[in-house]
Amino acid sequence: MDFEVREGRVPQGRKKLVAEREEYFRLMQQGFSVREACRIVGVNRRTGQEWSNGRPEGRKKPFRPPAHTARAAARLPSRSDRYLREDERIHIADRRRAKAPVRAIAAELGRSPSTISREIRRNRHPASGDYRPHAAQDRADARRPRPKTGKIGQNPELREFIQDHLGRRWSPEQICQALRRRYPDRPEMHVVHETIYQALYVQSRGELRRELTRALRTGRAMRRSHRQSYKRQPRMSKDMVMISERPAEVADRAVPGHWEGDLIIGKGLKSAIGTLVERSSRFVTLIHLPDGRHPVQMRDALIQTVSALPAQLRRSLTWDQGSEMALHRQFSTATDMGVYFCDPASPWQRGSNENTNGLLRQYFPKGTDLTCHTAEDLAAVAAELNSRPRKTLGWETPAERLATLLATAS
Repeated sequence: MDFEVREGRVPQGRKKLVAEREEYFRLMQQGFSVREACRIVGVNRRTGQEWSNGRPEGRKKPFRPPAHTARAAARLPSRSDRYLREDERIHIADRRRAKAPVRAIAAELGRSPSTISREIRRNRHPASGDYRPHAAQDRADARRPRPKTGKIGQNPELREFIQDHLGRRWSPEQICQALRRRYPDRPEMHVVHETIYQALYVQSRGELRRELTRALRTGRAMRRSHRQSYKRQPRMSKDMVMISERPAEVADRAVPGHWEGDLIIGKGLKSAIGTLVERSSRFVTLIHLPDGRHPVQMRDALIQTVSALPAQLRRSLTWDQGSEMALHRQFSTATDMGVYFCDPASPWQRGSNENTNGLLRQYFPKGTDLTCHTAEDLAAVAAELNSRPRKTLGWETPAERLATLLATAS
């Protein structure tokens, strides 16, 4: 071998390792693996991978595209069984002209029939539909280099739609369904919610602004694994009617007027906002508690809020065992609305309310003072939530579903 690794290499600025890189690509053209080529040349395997594939943007290192010789190297026949070679594509073209079936061609090449059918479908001529092996090889080579620009990065209209609705605190899944409804005949505007999450969290793709992660439900800049939910301890046990005694019509959510309620707590446990969610429509009502959440204050605020509802929407209320509901008997007498309490450490018995409280944390983050929010602020937040499409409602909004239920009931 004419090439020799230089001893005692010193940094050469932007031109360092030029000879080593050229020899690396020559070995790759001969069929050597990345690991073997790097060992022969005398560089780290990661360096060889960056020469071939480029380097994504990181926290400390900028983006680097593949080396200029990598594209030419990729055009040569690959000896990897993972990809079809040019001679295999020539065989496919010859057998296609002889009207051979796909399964016969696959058996002759030792490939899966799906591999052959996918190859013909993806790499045939876009106008005539003919399969031309050398043009197919060019198309395959052009698709192989990494990294690639994702669907969101290729479509400015799609990117603007997603960024606008993320700014309005829509979830990625809600955005995906809205795209399908608004553009039913434009597949280039359809994505799945995982595509949006990838565009936000995988910053090497650079498709969505990183600060938009603050608009997600969690506000996290990176993904985390699920943790066990916090279990509250029972704090009240006097005169409670348990959830097991609740009417059967509540469980199937067919009849409107059954509510779930709870509190979201502010900084230092010194402020709170009451939340009510109607079980059938997921309609949200927020309770202003400017003076605190003691039983008297909670009773009065609940009576004021519930009394403003139509009579057909005042059937029952399900709450956890919080001490703020100690005067629930007086509330029931004033509103003619029964109150039922969940079992200890069983938040799933008020699942709609728990989910809604999670959505509300986008507007009222944990560890903040909630007394700064006026009753008008709470009404605006509730209106925004009630106008969002919900997956559990078949992508109707809670306001639309509630209006339908009331119209049917009347």
